[in-house]
Amino acid sequence: MRTFLPVSVLVVAALAVATGAVSPAAGASAPVRRSASSDRGGIGVRLVDIPASLANDPRARQYIIDDLKPGTTVKRRIEVANSSASKWRVNLYPGAANITHGSFVGAIGAKETELTTWTKLDRKRLDIPAHSVIRDTVTIAVPKDAAPGERYGAVWAQVSSGHKAGSVALVSRAGIRIYLSVSGQNPPAAKFTVNTMTAERDRDGRPIVHAQIHNTGGRALDLRGTLKLSAVSGSVNAGPYDVQLGTTLAPGQSEPVTAPVTDEVADGPWDATLELKSGLLDETYRARITFPHEPGIAGAVAAHLLSSGSPSVLIGALLALVTLLSAALLITTRRRRRSKNREPELQPDTPEPTATNSP
Repeated sequence: MRTFLPVSVLVVAALAVATGAVSPAAGASAPVRRSASSDRGGIGVRLVDIPASLANDPRARQYIIDDLKPGTTVKRRIEVANSSASKWRVNLYPGAANITHGSFVGAIGAKETELTTWTKLDRKRLDIPAHSVIRDTVTIAVPKDAAPGERYGAVWAQVSSGHKAGSVALVSRAGIRIYLSVSGQNPPAAKFTVNTMTAERDRDGRPIVHAQIHNTGGRALDLRGTLKLSAVSGSVNAGPYDVQLGTTLAPGQSEPVTAPVTDEVADGPWDATLELKSGLLDETYRARITFPHEPGIAGAVAAHLLSSGSPSVLIGALLALVTLLSAALLITTRRRRRSKNREPELQPDTPEPTATNSP
């Protein structure tokens, strides 16, 4: 039986840029700092209690931190506060996260990982009256076959203004980080590397790409994936093409996979991007290849892992910037109209949920 202590401080755990309550109309994709005296108020989320064993850890008062054995289930209460003068519908969900270049970064949208599949909330949607708080419970159930290691995620409280500027939905979210370490004697997690890619033209001149896969983890792999080609010179793209896989790849084994290119393509050079998945494991590798002009096989080219955090972070940052600018313009326009016409502002009591914007 684990003992929990109350958390007396209000904490909104930022997952990319800053910390603090999020104004529903702010439209930023990461939490934005706002003072308690803000006229517009906002949505905030905090932990209600922490394990007594972590009472002296200040991080445990801000984030969900734990070291669990496989087969363990824990519950943490959270409190979502609405400090604005309007009723708001708040969507709650677990999200993926990683640590990239020294920053704890939440993934775009509700990307699924092992940790998110283990994490549940009692209620996924809360209708919170003005100047009110509602509590919910986060349950994390670690399966018995969970691999050891630390995993990162977040519990998000998200609101939408219900307005759209073009195709950009105005979304704000605040979250609590999750640092979950799994101990025990289970085998290591699934992992693989793509060592090389090789370009070939078969006897009929059809292009084929081969990739050598090595299982470096502790679990068997059942891979699926696609290949895309992008011309180094020009703007020609080809694919995606399905990857033909062999049998299950056991830990320590290395086998080739093949991707027939079903279009007639030039020799190149091409940037070949190979995305492979096994369960929730998703890796993307790239190599620069050139197909032989005649039937035959070119030399193997080393493949490199694309940074899994960089594309998401870049897209998230762009979305955040566009959304923030759109929201600022919308707020300014509405305030000017209200001041000029003295018409009451429409309060979005039940905004529609959206998942188009995330950090």
